Amino acid sequence: MRVAAVRDFLTRHGLENAYLEFDVSSATVDLAAQAVGCEPGRIAKSLSISVNDAPLVLVVMGTARLDNRKFKDVFHAKARFIKPEDLEAQVGHPMGGVCPFALPDGVPVYLDKSLQQFDPVYPAAGAPNNAARLTLAELERVTGACGWMCARATKPDFLR
Repeated sequence: MRVAAVRDFLTRHGLENAYLEFDVSSATVDLAAQAVGCEPGRIAKSLSISVNDAPLVLVVMGTARLDNRKFKDVFHAKARFIKPEDLEAQVGHPMGGVCPFALPDGVPVYLDKSLQQFDPVYPAAGAPNNAARLTLAELERVTGACGWMCARATKPDFLR
């Protein structure tokens, strides 16, 4: 069960109290914000993208939208979202529950500077009815992120 793996992962990182489970769906940014009781931007949206047939996870603030041209400038490939039916095989989490940790080995995670407007943030935690409450420092640590993406002015390079 994916939730058990996520909870075990959080416990191994000293974050067992970060896990939140809801009686309602948190499968979209708006539903997650309602379940958590926060503004949508504070939801750490994990975008599962295939680049050259390999998955990567890009974590952005909940209200951010991907700009394909800018993404291609950074990653030198067109952003192709992983199909919902392929998510579990490629990133280990189901649609509505993709989180940026407890991923298969070799799946890189990139954090977008748009998240830095909020602390803490709430990424999904392996199911469409949960989340984790993490500070930015905790998020960076547990994701093993490749780093924060460079910004152009006050806007990340690959977001509108």
